[in-house]
Amino acid sequence: MFEYIAKKIWFDESYIYTELTNGKIGKMPLDWFPLLKNATPIQRNNFEIINGYAAHWKELDEDLSIEGFFKFKK
Repeated sequence: MFEYIAKKIWFDESYIYTELTNGKIGKMPLDWFPLLKNATPIQRNNFEIINGYAAHWKELDEDLSIEGFFKFKK
């Protein structure tokens, strides 16, 4: 079982956010992800949450671990 299970992902102009099934919210700067930062809003929102533990943007060939929203520091 994964500790970090996403139920929602969204964006603002500077960040990507995720909300877990336990209500915790994490965010990371879009500057860390040039493919997502330079994508159109339609491309950004065309993703799949895979079993709650990862996000996948097929068109952009980008994948993010949900755990990274809470553990990764750049």
